[in-house]
Amino acid sequence: MNRPDQPPAGRPLTDADAETRARQLIDAAYAPTSHRDDSPLPAYGPTPPVPQPGRPPMSQRATDASALMLSGSVAALSTGGATSLVLYTLGQVDPVTLALGAAGPVALVLAAGSLLRSLGRARADAHTEHHHHYQGPVTQDQRSTHTTTRGLWAKTTNQG
Repeated sequence: MNRPDQPPAGRPLTDADAETRARQLIDAAYAPTSHRDDSPLPAYGPTPPVPQPGRPPMSQRATDASALMLSGSVAALSTGGATSLVLYTLGQVDPVTLALGAAGPVALVLAAGSLLRSLGRARADAHTEHHHHYQGPVTQDQRSTHTTTRGLWAKTTNQG
């Protein structure tokens, strides 16, 4: 079926028909396909913000602390659950045994923390004076060098 702007089937295009068809195709190719609306945007108004689903917005530090607490709770839950399961299967589920089973890991963590703290203090209090014994003349050089690197191709300048 032929459109009105096309010649009947089987007949070749004349130069005038080909030129008309080419002009139609060019006009269709360069027709505007977008519209810019320059009207002013509406004012925001007094509507309060709506809480969004999911975790509430918070600082990066709060997010990190929250993730740490969540992962710590998963570790504590798995440890406590495993301890309870072992005690239950052994038939030793009296309150004293449960208290000892729960206090054991806490005491271990507290002891390890205390040990690490005391090691840190001992390292800070360590004697840092060094003695070197030489035979012959010794020269001490206490110059300092200030380095500046600038440019797209790095040029390092040392000032001593």
